[in-house]
Amino acid sequence: MTDDRGEVRCERDGAVATLTFRRPHVRNAMTWKMYEELQAACHSLREDRSCRVVVLRGAGGEAFVAGTDIAEFAGFTSGDDGLAYEQRMEEIFAGLESLPQVTVAVIEGFATGGGLLIAAVCDLRIATPSARFGMPIARTLGNCLAMRNYARLVSVLGASRVAGMVMTADLLDAETALAAGLVTSVHAPEALDDAVSELCGRLVGHAPITIRATKEALRRLRFSAVPDGDDLVHEAFGSA
Repeated sequence: MTDDRGEVRCERDGAVATLTFRRPHVRNAMTWKMYEELQAACHSLREDRSCRVVVLRGAGGEAFVAGTDIAEFAGFTSGDDGLAYEQRMEEIFAGLESLPQVTVAVIEGFATGGGLLIAAVCDLRIATPSARFGMPIARTLGNCLAMRNYARLVSVLGASRVAGMVMTADLLDAETALAAGLVTSVHAPEALDDAVSELCGRLVGHAPITIRATKEALRRLRFSAVPDGDDLVHEAFGSA
């Protein structure tokens, strides 16, 4: 029987590691298995000084990651389940965010929900014109985000755009995301692989200590004044 839980495949090409989210028939919607494989890959890469750049991308060309599979929430019965989920997700996002390597999200198609958050914790994001970004939780689960995830989105989009994105459940297209600073460049599909290779080649040649210090400085700024929000998560996940 085919395992429908997908996978996160790690491949190396010299100093560049590529993590590919592989569940294309459902737009690479994440299962717990995939989250655990992402976490394991980050743990392995963290101490690998021969690796200088980590690229993240989705299989199939239609999506980066279209959120967490809603089936993963089927057993939730209370706000405590929501708190446990967000705490677990924070371990995974923080592990990716704190990698010493430069992280580059390559976005074709949908980066929504948890996929948007994975992209947001990466250092750089490049996309194709088909890219779409969103957090449509107001029309799907009716949950909310943990405070640190709101902080991550605000840091790359600003509070006004985050409010509009969540409250309207609209998606941002690639052009709008470029203007907002969410993505650093947009490339035609046929030029994307060359653009990724060129960017990685430049990053590999740059000073790793400067990169690590800059990543950590920005991380500290992002979370320097984040208040507690467990009450909000508990209320949202504990509702009908």
